[in-house]
Amino acid sequence: MKILANDGISQSGIDALTQSGFEVITVNVAQEQLIDYINKNDIVALLVRSATTAQKELIDACPGLKLIGRGGVGMDNIDVDYAKSKGLNVINTPAASSASVAELVFAHLYGGVRFLYSSNRNMPLEGEANFKGLKKAYAKGMELRGKTLGIIGFGRIGQEVAKIALGVGMHVVVSDKFIESASVEVALATGDRIDVTLKTQGFDEVLASSDFITLHVPAQKEYMIDAAGFAKMKKGAGIINAARGGVIDEVALVEALDSGQLAFAALDTFENEPRPEIKLLMHDKISLTPHIGAATMEAQDRIGVELADQISTLLK
Repeated sequence: MKILANDGISQSGIDALTQSGFEVITVNVAQEQLIDYINKNDIVALLVRSATTAQKELIDACPGLKLIGRGGVGMDNIDVDYAKSKGLNVINTPAASSASVAELVFAHLYGGVRFLYSSNRNMPLEGEANFKGLKKAYAKGMELRGKTLGIIGFGRIGQEVAKIALGVGMHVVVSDKFIESASVEVALATGDRIDVTLKTQGFDEVLASSDFITLHVPAQKEYMIDAAGFAKMKKGAGIINAARGGVIDEVALVEALDSGQLAFAALDTFENEPRPEIKLLMHDKISLTPHIGAATMEAQDRIGVELADQISTLLK
């Protein structure tokens, strides 16, 4: 049986699938050619990340397809309900990349409070001629210890973020529509473990009390944070979106940065992927990454193996 990993899969995933008797194809097929390729090559399982979509048209046109898998958490690029109604198995790997996304959040946070998003742009341009001027410009950084991190969405990734924040010495406040409280286990390299129970609070309360906000929610039909939401945040706060594009109003975000309501923002996801708005890309108060939250070697290994295990169980 042939599996098309159209957005790639780790070697560990390929090895596990091959050992189970599957043929894994890793060629990247353009979206407009995908239906034809699946049918001509008798593909039974399509694996995607965020680049490839599997919507109603593809599902209807590929009767030999038995499974669609998403290497990662979000499923908004797959018509999940329709696929299931047609008898297809739909799988993802919700736990495999949580730690990687959480660490990226803190890469952006540390970069934000020490102006790395700006200094990394300006040092190559002015470092030789204006070293002292840049040193003065970036000399008012902050420490994260003792500050309050607000986490919107307290599922697997939100809880991983909380673990790091607690280890750093931050206060953590959380908001989630579906969770009243959760116990997170902070594991130390010494082998010691600390259990901390966090109770969720109201959305507006978290916005108002946090020095930094990080979002970890699925794709939304409406913005979770718009101009009114930014106005409720502390003046000079920072915000990180490593969840999904469309979670925050990007026009209102730029206005909040320009007015000084927000000190900085960090974006790993965008409304118009893969072509983010130029105002975001050029803004001197935004830290930018190209949707790489789950893109660590460790996470990709876990994703590949987890997909292989599920596929072997469902199709063998």
